Amino acid sequence: MNTTTQFKIDGMTCASCVGRVENALLKVVGVTNATVNLATDTATVQGTASHSELITAVIEAGYQVPVKVKQFGIGKMSCSSCVKRVEQALLKVTGMVSASVNLATEQVQVRTLSFVTDEQLAQAVTQAGYLFIPLNNDSVIQKTNKHQPFYTKAWWPVLGAGLLTLPLVLPMFGMLFAQQWMLPPVWQWLLATPVQFYFGARFYRAGWGALKAGMGNMDLLVSIGTSAAFGLSLYLWWSFDSAHGMPHLYFESSSAVITLVLLGKYLEHKAKRRTTDALRALENLKPVEATVQRLGKWQKVAASSVQSGEKVKVIPGESVPVDGEVLQGQSHLDEALISGESIPLSKKEGDIVTGGSLNLDGILEIRATNVSTESTLSKIIELVEQAQGAKAPVQAIVDKVSSIFIPVVLLVALTTLLVTGLAFDDWTNGILNAVAVLVIACPCALGLATPAAIMTGTGTAARLGVLVKDAVALEQAKEINLVVFDKTGTLTQGKPVVNKMTVISGSEEAVLQLAYSLQINSEHPLGKAVVEKALTKGTQPIPVDEFQVVAGYGVKGNIADKLVLMGSSHWMQELGVKLPTDQIEILGASVSWLASQQQDQITLLGLFCFSDKLKSDTLQAVKLLQQQGIKVAMLTGDNQASATSVATELQLDDFKAEVLPADKAKYIMEYQAQGYQVAMVGDGINDAPALAQADLGMAMASGTDVAVSAASFTLMRSKPSLVPTALIIARMTYRKIQQNLFWAFIFNAVGIPLAAFGYLDPIIAGAAMAFSSLFVVSNALLLQRWTLKEK
Repeated sequence: MNTTTQFKIDGMTCASCVGRVENALLKVVGVTNATVNLATDTATVQGTASHSELITAVIEAGYQVPVKVKQFGIGKMSCSSCVKRVEQALLKVTGMVSASVNLATEQVQVRTLSFVTDEQLAQAVTQAGYLFIPLNNDSVIQKTNKHQPFYTKAWWPVLGAGLLTLPLVLPMFGMLFAQQWMLPPVWQWLLATPVQFYFGARFYRAGWGALKAGMGNMDLLVSIGTSAAFGLSLYLWWSFDSAHGMPHLYFESSSAVITLVLLGKYLEHKAKRRTTDALRALENLKPVEATVQRLGKWQKVAASSVQSGEKVKVIPGESVPVDGEVLQGQSHLDEALISGESIPLSKKEGDIVTGGSLNLDGILEIRATNVSTESTLSKIIELVEQAQGAKAPVQAIVDKVSSIFIPVVLLVALTTLLVTGLAFDDWTNGILNAVAVLVIACPCALGLATPAAIMTGTGTAARLGVLVKDAVALEQAKEINLVVFDKTGTLTQGKPVVNKMTVISGSEEAVLQLAYSLQINSEHPLGKAVVEKALTKGTQPIPVDEFQVVAGYGVKGNIADKLVLMGSSHWMQELGVKLPTDQIEILGASVSWLASQQQDQITLLGLFCFSDKLKSDTLQAVKLLQQQGIKVAMLTGDNQASATSVATELQLDDFKAEVLPADKAKYIMEYQAQGYQVAMVGDGINDAPALAQADLGMAMASGTDVAVSAASFTLMRSKPSLVPTALIIARMTYRKIQQNLFWAFIFNAVGIPLAAFGYLDPIIAGAAMAFSSLFVVSNALLLQRWTLKEK
């Protein structure tokens, strides 16, 4: 059916842009007419093409379409068929780009054009027979639940149905001891009826909603199956001659199945909540109040109202309400739940603090920098939510199976009934076998297999300091067989130290004293390294006159009536100094020459070589990767000698030296051309081209500098050991997905034939169905037990 759609386009500047966009839209299959208005930056398109196809065409033409991403909860879902139904209902909303429902979180993530409202989304969900739940009301819902009457609690249907079912199933155990505990038919009916139509009403409501939508779901199977058993019991009771004793009824089967399914759903819900433990822990870190200086005094305000630039006070025991810079005070902050760093970090004036971290022992006054949704914690939560709400590529196969699952099960159940009834003239057993087929064939396990594993895996990763952008990244990570590290700041501390000092003229003490005296006034990292070395030796500085920084070269100043210079090889060569590089061993990424000048004569006094120390866990990280069969390489702009030294110490499989940042992506392409699946690890900013080119980009973050947009994985601590940790978690998560899908298919592949041939009692079938869903969620939860073992 032809529809008319209007949407905004960003990036157009002139009439040629209009023509370009219109041509791109007209090429989309199904578009009959497309006009673009430059004044309003709006495109009007007629035809049958989907919104995602139109947006893709605009983007490929070099422009952007503003798209809103929203998440909200969905109530009353029971299985993977419900997932499909909700997605289809939402995709019918005009302006919808995509909809992805997560059965494990009972949430949906939608991408819409800007004009789509929450009311439209809620209407679509409600008409499909489900509940629309705004996520920002979760806390209100949870609080009000505490004061609701018991019969509205989640456990009440399980308890109520269980108490009524118990007298019905106890006679089955009595038979094992030759005891006749069977209740009279009227008592069986009185106990079974409320179970069937009060506690089991949810199955009828949801099943009827599915029928009206032309689809099937788990509720439909349960309602048909238990109704058949209940109806068969009524028929046998009505047609039985009381003179021949008591009829054999099946009220216990219908009631037990409903009770077991309710129990399974309750336990499944409890287990699913555990998969979001990491996300809830992060949400709980958000402080509610903040102490802010306003109108000259400290006052308590809502943390969400703090503005950037305001002064905030944090006392011991309070959480830091916003990202900021310490203006006054000193304390230790616990950032374990944010970065995974278990050791409290010392913070003093000038240091950066992250919102959500716990102040342990001192009073801090900070200046707010990033507040509300711009804070590091908010970005982390958003990233974790997106990762947990995303679908893995393998889920597409599951969705296809689920879409035909219910019709196939109904056909198998009908065939079982007809074959048993017509061929064997046993309609009673035919109905019971069909009921067992309907009850055991639950698509819940299939629907939960993938999202439960992804949620637990990404949650565990977040707890350990690894943020995963999406489920696709997890699947890519399991294929990685080469990890390429940037060197400075990634493998090394990013803080140079004096690696070697060579005296050319004079004594070692005199050379170090002159260098220290010059560099004590310098802010350059190499100068600070000289100062640190001098301090460890107890060297005293000499007064310096006319100190000057020579940009790009070094520093100089007058000491004891002599001009002393300290700087690069290039500077010395420009001054006409012949450097004895053939006689002196140069060991380090950077060097600085010390010289003195009297009149026109320049005399070399010494050479300082600098190196950047490896991080404490770098060697461990490389070994862990190589033990996993992954090769490790390094790209660095350092000289060949320095790179060779590091590569030898770490026993790297390959390295490239003197690499410009712009050329790193080229080397990644070369590795890929050799057949490697490459992960690039860098700082997420200077290494952006290489991170984008790699099969998997891993950004090494530091403090609040979280490069969430630069890579598929963000490492919250600047520790190389998080790289093997991230890859291990990715592989374990994908293994859990495979295990869950295998068992979900096995439950149905084995259970349905057994039920069809009469080898499964409906009660056993109901228990097996409930167990299958609980099993896949519990199997995924095993990921939470995995912890990083650091040496």
